Amino acid sequence: MERMILPHAAWRAREGLTKLCGVLGAAEGKVRFVGGAVRDTLLGIDVADVDLATTHSPERVIALLKDNDIKAVPTGLAHGTITAVLPGGVPVEVTTLRSDVATDGRHATVAFTDDWQEDAARRDFTMNALYADPLTGKIFDYFGGIDDLAARRVRFIGDPLKRIAEDHLRILRFFRFHARFGDAPDQAGIDACTERANDLMALSRERIAAELVRLLVAVHAVRVVELMIERRIFAPVLPEIDSAARLARLAAREAGAGIAPDPIRRLAALIPADTRVADDVGARLKLSKVERRRLISATEPVGEEPATVIGYRLGKALAIDRLLLSDRPESEAASLIDWEAPALPLTGGALVERGLRKGPEVATTLRLIEEQWIAEGFPDAARVERIADATVAQFLRASNSA
Repeated sequence: MERMILPHAAWRAREGLTKLCGVLGAAEGKVRFVGGAVRDTLLGIDVADVDLATTHSPERVIALLKDNDIKAVPTGLAHGTITAVLPGGVPVEVTTLRSDVATDGRHATVAFTDDWQEDAARRDFTMNALYADPLTGKIFDYFGGIDDLAARRVRFIGDPLKRIAEDHLRILRFFRFHARFGDAPDQAGIDACTERANDLMALSRERIAAELVRLLVAVHAVRVVELMIERRIFAPVLPEIDSAARLARLAAREAGAGIAPDPIRRLAALIPADTRVADDVGARLKLSKVERRRLISATEPVGEEPATVIGYRLGKALAIDRLLLSDRPESEAASLIDWEAPALPLTGGALVERGLRKGPEVATTLRLIEEQWIAEGFPDAARVERIADATVAQFLRASNSA
């Protein structure tokens, strides 16, 4: 990747971005694009978030933005980050150049600097330490990130063990980035992550979960998870993950069905098909209530009912999870992609009009009608009316004879 000029990309024309860069001193070299936007543009990948690095202090950034009618939100003032809000509410993070004063594996104390290379040196991987001039597009590469991008190699800046000691989460970030971009494994990085895997125990489970769910849907997730299991990366925090076989099978079935990867579904494929294990893992990772319910559901058997019936009973997402994780044809899961659950064309009021009393007998009879409607494949309203007539008549006869 020899080109040292940032290619044109749609994100560079976002409304207000040129003004923001001008306000922050682009003409004087006081601000640069940094990180993912530069990396992904060089790789031809769509860019979501745009980050800027600047030599200005955070207080100066706030003052410049306010003086030029740009909304400034002090989202990470202690670490030098101000969020500038562009027209339409689009956020751009502006961070003052920094160096690490002290780290403990979870948090860092930083000092502000005006040295671009010093700022680059504290970043994790070479591909994330690329800067670009907003006016000329000139790329600044202090640690060989361009060559690593060309080789699709995720490589720590400097000593991998030191980088991991500064922030233990970099172990998971290394594998997540490798799953997204990597073709050529960096052996020194893999060895360092293996040696320091126990450091993951010091991290909050929320931070672990946040990295894991992003890793599991990456393009090379299966291959990288296999490597992580081989190197016992999961063992300290998720010992339940000891095989990627079900994940590999699931990924193939997702692709065959044309269904996008889902991190919770893929996590379910990595743990034993046991609801108690799923509940424990979900709690340990502090997943949301919805995510925990989904993880537990995905470990349950799918049953033998038609796919649409499963979809009606569970909801589309949970039904697709169970079908893809089962031995049933993947086409059944695919059939639910555009399927919308029908609504029973009958109300309790219609049963009262037929002579039932409000209360439990209406609810009971409505459930009986619904079950027959499901068993018959969700017939139309006319058929439901006939089912209702027959069911109510039978109920009333039984009541009268009692």
